Amino acid sequence: MTGREGAGDFVYRISPLEEWELLQKTGSTFGGKLDRTTGYIHLSKLDQVQSTLLNFFLNVKDDLYLLQIDAKKLGNGLVYEAIDDANVFPHFYGPSRSFSPLPLDAVIKGEKLVVSDGKFVCSMLSSVA
Repeated sequence: MTGREGAGDFVYRISPLEEWELLQKTGSTFGGKLDRTTGYIHLSKLDQVQSTLLNFFLNVKDDLYLLQIDAKKLGNGLVYEAIDDANVFPHFYGPSRSFSPLPLDAVIKGEKLVVSDGKFVCSMLSSVA
């Protein structure tokens, strides 16, 4: 599945403090090493955030932020792609699929993630079972 299938109003970025600070200071970010290597910004749907955190960020427990991003502001640069038979993730390539930075004006809010009882928590995740 590619394109805008299953597109919601928001997508989410798990962002280390340094990336979040740089995004606020400069107005955009190309993300981390993985993003620059693959040529797109890795994002998640809200119901994917917790498993992404547990699978990829468990050793980085401090100084992580969850960014809520207005999917509409990413336009056709936001693509939903299947990574296996069960998971479709949003990826931001930028216009015309030319790797572009994630713009600050698409970010609705950023909130610090904390670990409680072995799970990452913040107000945005409280509505997810």
